[in-house]
Amino acid sequence: MTFKNRINKYRRKIMHRITKNIGSTYSEPKKGEIDISEIKQVLIIRPNHRLGNQLLLTPLVQEVINTFKDCKIDLFVKGGVAHPVFENYTQINTIIKLPKKPFNNLFQYAKNWISIKHKTYDLVINGDKNSSSGRLLTQMAKAKIKVFGDVDEIVQKKFKDYEHISKYPIYNLRHYLSKLGLSGEDKSMPVLDIKLNEAEKANGKKILNDITKNEKKTICIYTNATGNKCYSEDWWGTFYSQLKTEYPNYNIIEMLPIENISKINFKAPHFYSKDLREMGAIIHNTSLFIAADNGVMHLASASLTPCVGFFKVTKPKIYAPYGNGSVALHTKKTNIDDWFVAIDKILK
Repeated sequence: MTFKNRINKYRRKIMHRITKNIGSTYSEPKKGEIDISEIKQVLIIRPNHRLGNQLLLTPLVQEVINTFKDCKIDLFVKGGVAHPVFENYTQINTIIKLPKKPFNNLFQYAKNWISIKHKTYDLVINGDKNSSSGRLLTQMAKAKIKVFGDVDEIVQKKFKDYEHISKYPIYNLRHYLSKLGLSGEDKSMPVLDIKLNEAEKANGKKILNDITKNEKKTICIYTNATGNKCYSEDWWGTFYSQLKTEYPNYNIIEMLPIENISKINFKAPHFYSKDLREMGAIIHNTSLFIAADNGVMHLASASLTPCVGFFKVTKPKIYAPYGNGSVALHTKKTNIDDWFVAIDKILK
């Protein structure tokens, strides 16, 4: 662990201890005190700059849109990635973004924190129960209803998948609203979705056809990941060789990361793009996306493509791709035969 990572780890622990009781004295509205139909202005707080975390917020945004008709949503985030992620969400009103590097932009950082007090909301939701800044911002915001994000014990007992980082805020919100008289705790769970439009999908298909130059179905792999989530060249080399053997009637292509590296040494046809929505549109036109746990895996999931996510250090219960037939595989608890059984179920 680097010195910077150690400092951040200790900082998070200290901030968690300081903020863990924030919201405990908040007086929740009682049944009959709030008219659900009057909830029009909503603030969702998720101050994290990582692509995956912004994509994992899309189910909660959909839940709010589906629950509160004609609502307008402000997002309080970090960095600029939320703009392309939510580009086609017409209900998003304002994206308030903290600078990715706060110490280089202290004035803008402070200004955006303070700006949260300039508007009154009907509902404020902290999208991450473990975010100290999210809890503080929820406390600061002016709103009739505040959801701080703590997982209710009833939710934990009722839903086996409540730990998932995309799902528990929705389960919590539904449970909270049920106490106000709104039913719907057992509705289907929204999936990650960047809402690609038809023009984007058509462009993605054109780019994919230029890569494959045939009409066969395509499997896309992404061999990079951060830190110890990344698998070795030998690991990917073995997996890629068997993938070619098992699926000779499929194109197998590789999406390259921004570092322009390949764990299979560029053996497969490959492509590279800096445009997040273009990347998603290309993936949308493939039959399967395979990657280790990372932000691009969640982008594939949000492009509504079946995903196989490989996990070895992070918890699938928290970060697994879901919906569209996707599956998470813990590679320390399964073997390569298991992986191809799972892939078969998706493709056949």
